[in-house]
Amino acid sequence: MLTLIKYGKDSRQKQRYFCKKCNTTKVEFYTYMAYKQDINQNIVSLTKEGVGILSTARLLAISSTTLLKRIKQIASNITQPSISTGKTYEIDEMRSFTGNKNKLIWIVYALEKESKKIVSFNVGARTNKTLSMVIKTVTLSNPKMIYTDKLNNYKHLIENEIHNSKNRATNSIERMNLTLRTHLKRLNRKTIAFSRSIVVLSAILKIYFWG
Repeated sequence: MLTLIKYGKDSRQKQRYFCKKCNTTKVEFYTYMAYKQDINQNIVSLTKEGVGILSTARLLAISSTTLLKRIKQIASNITQPSISTGKTYEIDEMRSFTGNKNKLIWIVYALEKESKKIVSFNVGARTNKTLSMVIKTVTLSNPKMIYTDKLNNYKHLIENEIHNSKNRATNSIERMNLTLRTHLKRLNRKTIAFSRSIVVLSAILKIYFWG
C-alpha cells in the first residue's frame, strides 16, 4: 500500500506529497536545506562533535539564524534523564562567559560516579542559587554520597552526612571538565568563539549531554 500520494504543487511548482502514515506533507526536492527531513539529526550530530555555529551552518548550507532557532527548538524537546536512587555523585563548576569576556558565568553539573553520565546541569551567575538547582536535583534521589571540591558554598548546601570534599574525590568530573573544554571550543579558556547568550549555551550543553 502506498503511503505517499501526490498532493498538489507548491508556489514554485514543485510536486508535493502527503504521507498517510505520519500525516505530513513533503516536497520531492527542497530548495532550502533547512526543510530537509534529516536536518535536525545532522544538527545534533555536529553539535555533539563540537562543531561551532558558523561551521555547522556552512556544512548544512543553512543560515546561522535558522540554525540557532533549530538548536533552541531541539533542546526544548530533550528531557532530562531520570536519576536512580542511592547513587554516588560528583558535582563541580566551570567558569566561562557569555556575550563578552567581562560577563563571567558558572556551568555547574553533576556526574554519576559509576556510569560517568551527566544527570543535571545549570548555567548562571556565580551564586548559591545556580549551585542549589543542581544540588537539589541530586539530593532528591537520596544519594549515597556527593563529592565536591573545597568550595565553601557546598558546605552550606549539602548535608554533612552525604558530603565529601577530600582530595582527588572529583577526579572523574575534573576529567570531564577537560573533555568539555577540549571538545567544545566555546568553553576554551582562551578563545574568541564564546557563546553570545546563556540560552544558546544551555541549549548546546543539553544537546551535547543528552541529545
